Amino acid sequence: MYQPKDVVTSVDQIYADQRRPYDSQVQKFVDHIDAHCRIWIEHSTFLTMATVDKAGNMDVSPKGDPAGFVKILDHKTLAIPDRPGNHRYDGFQNIFETGRIGLVFLVPNRSEVVRVNGSAQVVRDIELREKCAINGRVPDFAVIVHVEEAFYHCGKSIIRSRLWHPDQQLPVDALPTYAEALMAHGDLTEDFDELTARLRHNDEKRLYDE
Repeated sequence: MYQPKDVVTSVDQIYADQRRPYDSQVQKFVDHIDAHCRIWIEHSTFLTMATVDKAGNMDVSPKGDPAGFVKILDHKTLAIPDRPGNHRYDGFQNIFETGRIGLVFLVPNRSEVVRVNGSAQVVRDIELREKCAINGRVPDFAVIVHVEEAFYHCGKSIIRSRLWHPDQQLPVDALPTYAEALMAHGDLTEDFDELTARLRHNDEKRLYDE
């Protein structure tokens, strides 16, 4: 295992070698969803949801749906529908333990992101869940986010990654399939072709079904 030789242990060490942030970066936080954040979230089709348990173990989960899938209930509250997935509920477990959450919202073909931090709850309010229905399928749960910080983040990482330029990416032919990874990591004895067919069926026919 790699052992680092020069470990940085404080932000003062960082600023000794790097310039301090511009005032615009220090002061860019708001404690609510304002008009600028609202329109971004309403256009977002993908987010990452970070949670943490009491022991400090992290989980980051991807969430995606058509634009508008995250509901802005008021200037301090968001609702994220929970769609069928792997049924592990790692994020839920963390929310039950600490109630802390961090979100990153992406909008296709824009390089910036919007970040939201705050506290969270898992709810089953039927009126709310019905507002999140797609193709007649009502999610079983929703995550309520109580906003404490919201801010725009510059687009350098997206620009550097060329994320919205698939023609400039490496070919994906050599990548393992999802089935191959599951078989290897889980040491599964399930028939490979049957697993591949089941995963393909889930992707094509069961996006909103259990």
